[in-house]
Amino acid sequence: MKKLIIDGHLDLSMNAIEWNRDLVQPLHLIRAREANMKDRPDRGKGTVCLPELRKGRIGLVVATQLARVSPKGNPALSAWSSPQQAWAMTQAQLAWYREMERLGEMVAIRNLPELEAHLDLWNNAEIPDDSKPVGYILSLEGADSLVDIDYLHRAHEYGLRAIGMSHFGPGRYAGGTKSTDGISEAGFRLLREIEHLNLILDVTHLTDEAFSEAVAHFNGPIWASHHNVRKLVPNQRQLSDDQIRILIEKGAVIGGMLDCWAMDIRFIDAVSDPWQLDIKLERLIDHWDHICQIAGNSRHIAIGSDLDGIFGTEQSPWDLDSVADLQKFEALLTQRGYLPDDIDNIFHKNWLRFLRKAWG
Repeated sequence: MKKLIIDGHLDLSMNAIEWNRDLVQPLHLIRAREANMKDRPDRGKGTVCLPELRKGRIGLVVATQLARVSPKGNPALSAWSSPQQAWAMTQAQLAWYREMERLGEMVAIRNLPELEAHLDLWNNAEIPDDSKPVGYILSLEGADSLVDIDYLHRAHEYGLRAIGMSHFGPGRYAGGTKSTDGISEAGFRLLREIEHLNLILDVTHLTDEAFSEAVAHFNGPIWASHHNVRKLVPNQRQLSDDQIRILIEKGAVIGGMLDCWAMDIRFIDAVSDPWQLDIKLERLIDHWDHICQIAGNSRHIAIGSDLDGIFGTEQSPWDLDSVADLQKFEALLTQRGYLPDDIDNIFHKNWLRFLRKAWG
């Protein structure tokens, strides 16, 4: 029997709403529909849909809402002109999750009893996996869409349980990837409310300055949902050894991501080919190894694949055709000397240990 997998980062609603992908459909039909589309480089190359999640026993995911704001416009980044527009987009994304719940395709996981009940369901071998709903923990990737801090309370009421303060570029509350800003005055107020509501703070995408400020001022649960190692891929988007040590000290879990440019320094977006560079799933294990060496154990690493996060097979390891191939990590990790308990930690136990502590 395949092991249960928890994926700590998937942009499901963005793909459904902005990419117009019907994720209820089989993957080959989604790809066929997009075969002649030229508007995005990943058309016809998606790897994620609900049937493939079930096929891979990925029974629980951290699923995002995502809408950036850039009032002055930035042609290099997709963003909305106002927080109100961005909020509206996140609400459209929320409506899609609600529709998936209505169809029985997904189920929201908002607290410990719901988590344990969902695990019982997925551990019940008498019920076929292909009939089980995929559980999702709702996360906001970048806080730009929160018009003001009152909107955080509204989001918490409808089920938001994790939040990152920034995404790409300058953010309204904190600097994100490819920028240098720290946390703004409004961002510090937001940080206090995140802690007050016991939301999980996701430090992914924060600038180095914003990361340092966040971990110094926030006393609630922290994770890095989809982050790799700067020692192997030396750019600001990845975690430095000092940042990894801080996260370990705070009991965080770091989800390894499968975007090739975050796995291998040789890969260049829209230029490189994963097959030509021979970038395979095993490359991520190098990043996990590095974190384990710092931690002295396997209790702080997990999967946060970010698959179909504005890329598809053209920017994924070449031995991955769909998200179901995450199951291949069991054999790969075994070959690298990881014990069954270590593999369980990576596949689901570390995320579960974190959630039980945060929600307990």
